[in-house]
Order: sequence, then structure tokens, then C-alpha cells
Amino acid sequence: MSKILIADDNAQNLYLARFLLEKNGHNVDEAVNGALAVQAVEKNIYDLILMDIQMPVLDGLEATRKIKSKNNAPIIVALTAKAMAGDAEMIMASGCDGYIVKPIEAHDFASKVEKYLNTK
Repeated sequence: MSKILIADDNAQNLYLARFLLEKNGHNVDEAVNGALAVQAVEKNIYDLILMDIQMPVLDGLEATRKIKSKNNAPIIVALTAKAMAGDAEMIMASGCDGYIVKPIEAHDFASKVEKYLNTK
């Protein structure tokens, strides 16, 4: 069982991601903004972080930079509705290890999460 943090300010996205992850046997924590995600990482060890890019208080790109500046940072995968030219480069430049485009589709989401977990 993997420990996963979902950082997203949208309650529906959190609910769906949590449901799908727990259905596949993962232990899930939530953060509703980037600042809370950074705090969660300071208190817990995660195998994977699913990070929304656009959040209040601290956006996902800056939260990723802060988390990745620490030793032994977990895999961080961006959750984004942004799929325009240049967005992938911007996401990867922040330190994300990959990205999943929203809206979340159950089968695709589960297989991508497993792929990222297996890269550890």
C-alpha cells in the first residue's frame, strides 16, 4: 500500500481522486492548497504527491519547488487542466516528475498513478 498526498482545491477532484486511490488500496491524505501540501510533506513521508497546479495561497508549481528542494523528495505528478503548448515544459521545470491532465478519467488515472509509483 502506498501513501499518497492529493493537493487540490476542488472538492469534487479530491473526492474522485481519493475514491479511486483508496479503491486501489492506497492510503490517502489531502491538502486544499500548496502551503498545506508543503506542511504535510514536512510531517509525513509520501510515495507520491498528486499536485494541482492552480491553487490558492501557494500554487502547485511553487509548492513543488519547495518540496523538491528537500532531500528525499517524493515523486510529484501535476494534476492540470492546462494542456497547451509550453505547459508541459513549465510543469516539468518546476520539478514535477510528470503530469496527468484533468478531468480525471477512472481507468486512465489508475494506470498512470501505478506507472508513477512503479518508477520509485
